Amino acid sequence: MPQNKKNSQTNNKPSLGLSFDDVLIIPQYSDISSRKTVNVRTKFSRRIKINIPIVSANMDTVTEADMAIALSRYGGIGVIHRFNSIDEQAEEVRKVKRAENLVIDDPITISKKTKLSDAVAFIKEKRISGLLVVDKNRKLEGIVTWRDVRFSQNRNTTVEKVMTPFKKLITASPDIKVEKAIAIFDTYKIEKLPLMDKDRVLHGLITAADFLKINKYKNAAKDKNGRLVVAAAVGIKDGMERARRLVEAGVDALVIDIAHGHHKAVIDLVKKLKKTYTNVDIVGGNIATSKGAYDLIKAGVDAVKVGIGPGAVCSTRVIAGTGVPQLTAILNSSKPAHQHHIPLIADGGLRHAGDVSKAIAAGASTVMSGSLFAGTKESPGEYFVEEGAAYKVYRGLASRDASFDRGLREHNKDRAERAPEGISSRIVYKGDLDKVLFPLIDGLQSGMSYTGAKNIGEFWEKAEFVRVSKAGYKEGLPR
Repeated sequence: MPQNKKNSQTNNKPSLGLSFDDVLIIPQYSDISSRKTVNVRTKFSRRIKINIPIVSANMDTVTEADMAIALSRYGGIGVIHRFNSIDEQAEEVRKVKRAENLVIDDPITISKKTKLSDAVAFIKEKRISGLLVVDKNRKLEGIVTWRDVRFSQNRNTTVEKVMTPFKKLITASPDIKVEKAIAIFDTYKIEKLPLMDKDRVLHGLITAADFLKINKYKNAAKDKNGRLVVAAAVGIKDGMERARRLVEAGVDALVIDIAHGHHKAVIDLVKKLKKTYTNVDIVGGNIATSKGAYDLIKAGVDAVKVGIGPGAVCSTRVIAGTGVPQLTAILNSSKPAHQHHIPLIADGGLRHAGDVSKAIAAGASTVMSGSLFAGTKESPGEYFVEEGAAYKVYRGLASRDASFDRGLREHNKDRAERAPEGISSRIVYKGDLDKVLFPLIDGLQSGMSYTGAKNIGEFWEKAEFVRVSKAGYKEGLPR
């Protein structure tokens, strides 16, 4: 008994935990001529490189296809939430992979016998400008575009009656070079270039719109096939089945979504996923300690997500009394992560651009946020106007509203008797994502330049923190 008491006293001795507001980065000698020259390229996970260290959170009011597409075009990556059906989540992934792709390997097709009304509905649903028409053997027969159908008075006719037939199409072989494709678009003034073999079997599609997007978003984060990168969340209960469908849809990384990531169930799922899907990166978390990071790394994760309770709509620390202040959690977790060359994702607690700088300086490879991106045009949260002001809904996924919304009442019936570890809120409508995103990157580059760090690796090596008092924090506020 005395021995147990001694151990208890030792284990309960509190250590100091620091949040972002408790510290500042110490300025150092710098020879950087402009902060715009600072390189913020990084890794989201072991094999996924991105051009800005920004990740949107896997929350149902933050990240679906629109957010993931926009963020990836700017160089980051979005994580599609899992609080929908497996079919719905897989379709969100497919939307991202189709959004900007030099060659669309699996273009959406239709039969010439399809009713025109169904074709119109399909075009609207998929938000595309046209459909390739093929037979049951994928032999190309024509193309039907929105221009062909928008003024049609007889929606009961078939696609065959209004489509552009094969004999009038401009096509190319599947191995066409980029320069040749551009020349064809310029010469024939077409919008779509179907790729087919000598037997007219469809192999892909190139669109003029994709060339324009590529030129516009030159900093986009893409996979080896030129498609935008995207991650998606999976849970414990249906993790393997959801993962299978997401991989089929083309997902680049699977993020295990659970509040307490230093758990046997997570470690077991990591091992299963790594064994089954060798070409997809697996992200584990959330954890808040060095031991938690080490155990997930040992299980085989390709990135570790850090953060227990720092989120704006997370109440875990209040309800459960559990967590580690985020800066300390990052500092502790970064030691095993850097030792084993595993990227660290700092999830939550970010309120200002300076917090992004502090999280990266502490050892994170990327930062993940929900609150910063909720309220933007690209977020899926419900938009509403109240007393002349525009808002969007933002909520934690452990909130009572999230548990009983989106058709999840039966799925989450156990939560009815549990204290929710999240809240629902409203957030002022912020407009386009770039209005939020660009100041974050600008602030990070500025913070790095103050230490003389030209890239994130140098930032980890050079950055030093100083603790500040309440008066010191107040001194730094604009007034």
